[in-house]
Amino acid sequence: MTIAIYARSAKSDHSVYLEHIHNFFSAEGVKVIIHEPYYKILKAEFGFELNMETYASSEELVSKAYYVLSLGGDGTLLETLTLVRTSGIPVLGVNTGRLGFLASVNKNDLQKALRQLLDEKFTLDKRELIEIHGCKDKFEGVNYALNEFSIHKQDSGSMITIDTFIDNVFLNTYFADGLIVATPTGSTAYSLSCGGPIMMPDSDNFILTPIAPHNLTVRPLVVSNNREISFRVSCRTGSFNISLDSRHHLVSAETEIRIKKAAFRFNLVNLEGQHFFSTLRNKLMWGLDKRQ
Repeated sequence: MTIAIYARSAKSDHSVYLEHIHNFFSAEGVKVIIHEPYYKILKAEFGFELNMETYASSEELVSKAYYVLSLGGDGTLLETLTLVRTSGIPVLGVNTGRLGFLASVNKNDLQKALRQLLDEKFTLDKRELIEIHGCKDKFEGVNYALNEFSIHKQDSGSMITIDTFIDNVFLNTYFADGLIVATPTGSTAYSLSCGGPIMMPDSDNFILTPIAPHNLTVRPLVVSNNREISFRVSCRTGSFNISLDSRHHLVSAETEIRIKKAAFRFNLVNLEGQHFFSTLRNKLMWGLDKRQ
């Protein structure tokens, strides 16, 4: 068995965690590989001395890995989607930061989590993805997202106009800074910060959440993810931004965009004892009484 480790190529030192992971799996006869760009940073900037095999591409990871360990926060875990792609390789998120709905394993529980992973004491949380059509070349074939697709104005100037259709039936014209289409997974991310509802991960829906709408009566809308949603955008600048999770590109106002549910899912490892409700309570501090 081979387990791949992914972390962002940023200035964060995970040496202690990596040594622990490597030693644990080596004792169990499990091979560990690490993302090459991050490994180079660890050695160059943090003096990391442990010799580890690396991988540099999605193709290399898919051909070798049985599981992927994501070290970081939710943003790091979202990036693993561009590596596992349609392979279905399960991903376990270890949260070395602060807030994390997807990277739900606390760094202090790493030993327990690794043991549960090897003992297969988990379920696979099969998360729905959102897929974009019409701008596939912009995202180099990785035209899907786990959290959300969003349309946003190019700069700090005038709002944009977004004509929105569901199954080719006109829904509304949004006069706003932008529009988010979130999956249930993304309901606790960007959409939530713009007033969208929280949804159970297995809800078969999309959430349309406007960003700073001009008309205050325009509220977030929940629609079935079996529908196709399309957009026509007009703006003074002649172009606007689109994004899939943290990946974004500028497109011309003539671009017609269609989105729908992807034909495959993202396998998130849900360890024994974890539950979405407990994650909500812990991360959002529900029920916490700070009165003296």
